[in-house]
Amino acid sequence: MSVVLAGDIGGTKTILRLVKVTQDQDCPQLKLLHEQNYPSQDYPDLVPIVKAFLQEADYSGEVRRACFGIAGPVVHNSSQLTNLSWSLDGTRLADELTIEAVTLINDFAAIGYGVLGLQPQDLHVLQEADPSQKQRTDAPLAVLGAGTGLGECFLISQGKQTYVGATEGGHSDFAPRTPLEFDLLDYLKTSQSLKRVSVERVVSGQGIVSIYQFLCDRHFQNHPNKGQMLTAETPAAAISNAALDESDEISQKTMEMFVSAYGAEAGNLALKLLPYRGLYIAGGIAAKILPLLHRNDTFMTAYLDKGRVSPLLEDIPVEVVLEPKVGLIGAAICADQNV
Repeated sequence: MSVVLAGDIGGTKTILRLVKVTQDQDCPQLKLLHEQNYPSQDYPDLVPIVKAFLQEADYSGEVRRACFGIAGPVVHNSSQLTNLSWSLDGTRLADELTIEAVTLINDFAAIGYGVLGLQPQDLHVLQEADPSQKQRTDAPLAVLGAGTGLGECFLISQGKQTYVGATEGGHSDFAPRTPLEFDLLDYLKTSQSLKRVSVERVVSGQGIVSIYQFLCDRHFQNHPNKGQMLTAETPAAAISNAALDESDEISQKTMEMFVSAYGAEAGNLALKLLPYRGLYIAGGIAAKILPLLHRNDTFMTAYLDKGRVSPLLEDIPVEVVLEPKVGLIGAAICADQNV
C-alpha cells in the first residue's frame, strides 16, 4: 500500500488527487483521499498549487511519489506547457516539493495507464472476446481516443511492471476507403492547402466540423439547413447532438462518416499491435456518442473490414472508456509503479 499524488495538468485547469493504492491480483485498487481543482492561469507554477493542495488535504503521512499527466509533449521528464508559461521538470518539482520522485507523462499516456484501473462499470463493450484474452501477458493493450486531437498508445507488461508506449499515430496518413472519402481527402487538401492529410484531421472534434463543411460545400449545396451547425458555440457538439436525435440530415451523414473513419483507424491500430488483451476507445467523444457507434453497426463494421486478415480482429476485446477521469487514475497507477 502506498499514498501517491496524481495530477492532470491543463492550460485551463489543474486537477490534483491524493490516492491510496493497494495492489490487487487483477488490477490496482485506488481509494481517493482528497481531490481539488485549480485554475491553472492563476498560478505562476505547479509548485504553489501542490503545496496548497497538500495543506488542504490535511494528510500527515508520507507522499513519496507523484505523477502528473501533461497536456503537451514530455521529453526527458520535462515539459514546456503549450498554453501556459510553466516550464516543468520532474527533478526540480521533486526538490521543491520534498517528494522522493516526480514523474511527468503525456496526458494520453496517463489514459493508457488508467485503463489498468478501470472497473467493468467504467467500460462499454463493443466486441466481446474470450475472457482469458485479458489475462495474457504475451500481448499488448492498445488505446486510442479522439477528442481535440487523436491520441494512440500501447501497453506492454514485464513482470509486475506495465509500460506505456506513447506514439504519434494520430498524425499518420488518412487512408480513404470509399469514393466519398476520396472526395473528402481532396476537399481537405484543397481547402486547407495541405500536401497530405493526417487521420487526426478527420478523426477528432475538428474532424467532425471538417466533414460537415465538406458535405455542405460539395454534397448538400442546396439543402435548406446547410451550414446551420457552424453558428453554434461548439459546432462539433451541435453536429453530434443533431445526429443523435436525428434532427438534421447533414449532421447524421457527418457522424456516419466520422464513426466509420474512427472504426477503420481502430482496426488499423489493432492490426499493427494485435492487442489481444484489449483495445480501448477513450477520448472525449466516443462515450458521448455511443448510440452512433452502434447505429447500423458502423464502427465495428469499419473496424473489421480488413480483407483476408479480418478474422484476426474478431479475437480482440473492444471497449469504450466511460470514466471521464481515467487520466487521473492512470497518473496514480504510474506513480505507484515506481514506489
